[in-house]
Amino acid sequence: MNRIGADLVVQTLTTLGASTVFGEPGQHALGLFDALRRSSLRYLGSRTEPAAAFAADGHARVTGQVTPFVVSTGPGALLTLAGLQEAACSSSPVLGISSQVPSDGLGGRRRGYLHELPDQQASFREVVKSVEVVRAASQIPSAIARAWQTAMSVPRGPSWVEIPQDILLSRTDLPPVTTVDTTPVVPWPRPELISEAARLLNGAQRPVILAGGGVVRACAQDALLDLAKRLRAPVATTFGGKGAFPWTHPLSLQSWLEDRHTTEFLEQADVLLVLGSGLGELSTNYGTMRPRGRVIQVEADPAKLEANYPALGIHCDASVFLDRLSTELVDRPRQNQDVRGTLDKVRARLDGQGLDLERGLLRSIREAVPDEVATFWDMTILGYWAWSAWDPRSGGMHSAQGSGGLGWAFPAALGASAAGGPVLAVSGDGGAMYGIGELATAAQHGSRVTWLIVDDGGYGILREYIATPFGTELHRPDFVALARAFGVPAATTSPETLAADLTGALESDGPAVLVLRAAPRMFAPTHA
Repeated sequence: MNRIGADLVVQTLTTLGASTVFGEPGQHALGLFDALRRSSLRYLGSRTEPAAAFAADGHARVTGQVTPFVVSTGPGALLTLAGLQEAACSSSPVLGISSQVPSDGLGGRRRGYLHELPDQQASFREVVKSVEVVRAASQIPSAIARAWQTAMSVPRGPSWVEIPQDILLSRTDLPPVTTVDTTPVVPWPRPELISEAARLLNGAQRPVILAGGGVVRACAQDALLDLAKRLRAPVATTFGGKGAFPWTHPLSLQSWLEDRHTTEFLEQADVLLVLGSGLGELSTNYGTMRPRGRVIQVEADPAKLEANYPALGIHCDASVFLDRLSTELVDRPRQNQDVRGTLDKVRARLDGQGLDLERGLLRSIREAVPDEVATFWDMTILGYWAWSAWDPRSGGMHSAQGSGGLGWAFPAALGASAAGGPVLAVSGDGGAMYGIGELATAAQHGSRVTWLIVDDGGYGILREYIATPFGTELHRPDFVALARAFGVPAATTSPETLAADLTGALESDGPAVLVLRAAPRMFAPTHA
């Protein structure tokens, strides 16, 4: 068979272990799609390029493996930037592959090609971990392998490869790609830093742990549980670290990071061990946390070490740190800390705010969703509630809180479902409109995604931030009729029937939409 440059792309991805590719075709990328057609890789086409990038992110999160997507040049490539930003903020290993205009249009020439950009790669450099630009077919396997390795090396994140149209389409006599080396780079901590961390923790009377997403990505949950037990240290999890620690464990502070009672508990620690978190604004109650003891920050991204708080900064993966630390810890009596009392204070504060609807909705969803089912939450009021209140259990909780973009949840859930469903996505009516076309994707592929749309007639979370709503009130469609027009079963639900309706939808063999007409409110902030 006559082979072209695009076949080298597909063969390299296959050799690297890819199984599923997301994307959206375009004129300059047709060679890639021709090669995909001839390959064993599964292709799931989205209806827009942002959705393809979101889907790759969702798939990468639930599999923990690099997930590629392919798009065309210019506007197609640029539309993926929102998805790549979220992947970067959430350390999701996504590999974006884009075509380019023909080679004679590169290097500053303005030949007037369709979709031509004078420097397309410049748009991606400050978003992704690496940019690879191919100039000959023989460079394709190495470029993709380097990008794959970069995406998987901690801190994980997206990488980008672009290949000119003529190179994708040109004939090649290179042998099929069968071997590539992509061993991830692992940062190893300096032994003296581990010893100093052990010294501080061994001497601590009131140690507390703040566990971030780095613990989950490192699959270090068991090691964290063992450490907490040995130190008798309470553990709070960041919003990105949901699932790092058992929600109902006696040492669990859960994730009420926007509550002043939790903030004060973290502040009173004589040693605060921060695992896999950059201590950004959402993890520190909008920067109001003021630790009074020593802080140890373990973070795979060196740029985040001590970016917001002075600390003993240790650049390494959470699992490596916990493994090295365990041999230097000394088991000794420590002061009991009132975890239950803190959680009781949080609940008492909520009890006084008339939030029965909101808390009831979260309980109904948790009741309906099996423990192992992954959930994806958009930037909507219920999503904000879930950051603090959702017990992720084994299925995990995923949200776009890294970059905070609307419209992420449903396409990301579609990507996750490609790894095996069912999956739940939760959006507001405003965010739902960003990805409404992906109902066609769900129907075409029979994706086992249940989409709960909370219809409150506008951007509900933005209403919370402004005294006089302006630009937040929205005309919206009949979501039930619209979903049915795509061939997706849909129904309305209510707070009283939500648990039963969700249970039934999640048991179906394909996509389903439930529309809840309700106007939930946020709990009162306590960071002021």
